[in-house]
Amino acid sequence: MSNDQRATSFSLEFFPPKDLAGEERLWQVLAQLQPLKPDFVSVTYGAGGSTRDRTIRVTTEITDRTQIPTVAHLTCVGSTRSELVEVLNQYKKSGIKSILALRGDPQGGPTSEWQSIPTGLDHADELVELAMQIGGFNIGVAAFPDGHPASDFNLEKDVDVLLRKEQLGATFATTQFFFEFDKWQSIVDRLAKRGSNLPIIAGILPITNLKQLNRMVELSGVTIPAHISKRFENAGDDLSEIKKIGIDIATELGSKLLAAKVPGIHFYTMNTAESTIVIAKNLGLVK
Repeated sequence: MSNDQRATSFSLEFFPPKDLAGEERLWQVLAQLQPLKPDFVSVTYGAGGSTRDRTIRVTTEITDRTQIPTVAHLTCVGSTRSELVEVLNQYKKSGIKSILALRGDPQGGPTSEWQSIPTGLDHADELVELAMQIGGFNIGVAAFPDGHPASDFNLEKDVDVLLRKEQLGATFATTQFFFEFDKWQSIVDRLAKRGSNLPIIAGILPITNLKQLNRMVELSGVTIPAHISKRFENAGDDLSEIKKIGIDIATELGSKLLAAKVPGIHFYTMNTAESTIVIAKNLGLVK
């Protein structure tokens, strides 16, 4: 997935805008980030698949407008098998070559109870299988350095699931955002011990807003280490100070990952550009 000039891929994630004003802002942010020549961008689904149509439209438009390769998210939530086939064919027709196959979060977030639907799929490995049957896609999956709520945060179980997805045809994994280098290294080591070749791209969240961070942490089950929380103690509501600390934290984590030869760094941009640009430059991922 990486650019010829870079040993480590550099990629960006956006969430689909809720309205036209949000969409306009997204195009402005993309225009700011396009000169960095990311290796790919990805666009998420909302919880419960709520933004599916907008995700499909925005994802295909990004490729048309910017020529940046796009990784399209696809989740099992609320879709029948035939609807998923339809979406995959739509992506294929739009020239999208890569997808991220996810179970997805039920309404209420990943800790809520999963709701099966008749003729739907219940697990991401089934989605990997389906995408492989349709063919023509590079398939990515998710990895969870802090553990996944569905496995009760049992990393060994999570590694079993990753290995199954790799066997079915997944060629890369991107992690949920995390804050401690050792968490990424632990997954990589466990997979290597089991003979896996799956590259684990590290997801980094530039912290710019503490309320937003706390909400995301609540939904995802990611742990904020005490030493990270402590760094924000004196920042109060000073957004520029929070942003500055967030840049420092992400730069330190990214430096450790690069020293360990991480195959890629994936920025959860939260549809803003400034912090991501600074961190990517700090890490030497872009000029």
